[in-house]
Amino acid sequence: MSQPGIALYLHVHQPYRVRPYTVFDTADSHEYFSTTRDDASSNNEVIFKKVADKSYRPMNQLLEKLLSENDSFKLSLSITGTFLEQAEQWAPDVIASFQRIIATGRVEILAETYHHSLAFFYSLPEFERQVALHRKKIEAIFGVTPTVFRNTELAYNDQVGQWAEKAGYKGVLAEGWDTVLDWRSPNHIYRPPATNSIGLLLKNYQLSDDIAFRFSNQSWNEWPLTTDKYASWVENSFEKGPLVNLFMDYETFGEHQWADTGIFGFFDTFISDWASREDRQFYTVSDALSAFSPVAELTVPQTTTWADTERDLSAWTGNSMQREALRHLYALEHDILRTEDTALITDWRRLGASDAVYYMSTKWLDDGDVHAYFSPYDSPYDAFLYYINVIRDLRWRLMSNHGTGHLHG
Repeated sequence: MSQPGIALYLHVHQPYRVRPYTVFDTADSHEYFSTTRDDASSNNEVIFKKVADKSYRPMNQLLEKLLSENDSFKLSLSITGTFLEQAEQWAPDVIASFQRIIATGRVEILAETYHHSLAFFYSLPEFERQVALHRKKIEAIFGVTPTVFRNTELAYNDQVGQWAEKAGYKGVLAEGWDTVLDWRSPNHIYRPPATNSIGLLLKNYQLSDDIAFRFSNQSWNEWPLTTDKYASWVENSFEKGPLVNLFMDYETFGEHQWADTGIFGFFDTFISDWASREDRQFYTVSDALSAFSPVAELTVPQTTTWADTERDLSAWTGNSMQREALRHLYALEHDILRTEDTALITDWRRLGASDAVYYMSTKWLDDGDVHAYFSPYDSPYDAFLYYINVIRDLRWRLMSNHGTGHLHG
């Protein structure tokens, strides 16, 4: 019988942010993702290098240390293609440190969409192309082939699970949301309906978000979060099942929770203490799928995600601007792809990152604060206008260079 344990999964991603792109740029400038110094708020190079210093370098160094010191420590990562492109250009040492971590054989890489897109819900062929592009990139850089799938933003429904099994994956990740689980626990593996062999791993969102969102919140009644306190919570959670899935953004460490909050020291101590216990384990997601069998079928008819209080797609489709932006983007798919113009196709795909429409959200209260924190723009309306102006320029390029496309919208 397998020992109770933790499956730690961290998601690594940086988008290409659209620069302030006005109507006067349309048909004149085709630079959408500026790296010039006069666009500091949306400057992808500046942002990437800042987060590399605050998060990627210190966290990778800490992971290398923990993997070296603790033979039982394991974790899983997903790394988007857009992150890898930027790291290759602006921080190759970060790529090298990820390569060293993965070469230990105790860090698993998951499959996902190359451009962090929501394509599954808009174009299955494009979704599958992006998953294939991501697999090729991961194989080229790290020499491994992913066998477990995570969709962008953990966006999941029964169709995603069924697709993943047909595509040959042995597992898929999702949010362990209360309305889906009802009385069940996220601390078990489940099986999607109409599948035979794939396992569904669910995020324990309460324990994950204690670190990802609440760790530095001094108004939280459990602040400060100590390693002993947190370990006791994880231990108590095993009463509901043997597997605690801690899923969060990689940038939790150093960027969302700054170094001066003590997040790195907390993680170092917690992992080291847990690894020293003979009656507890760390699992990669593949290890977890091998160690534990699905306990039941779990139906998820409505799409769930790991974002906002609703845990649905409303962070990206909640207002008319977001829906219009996505409609215009995918309306161009056929014309863009048939040009076989690599630069044009790459620009179009970069616009498909979920981040672009996330910045257009007009939610209020806590969700609105989170969206505003991540956005490089003064307002959601600016994010929409810049985006639509880029869409217009893509149409202009189609018409002028390839004799197709329509200037409308």
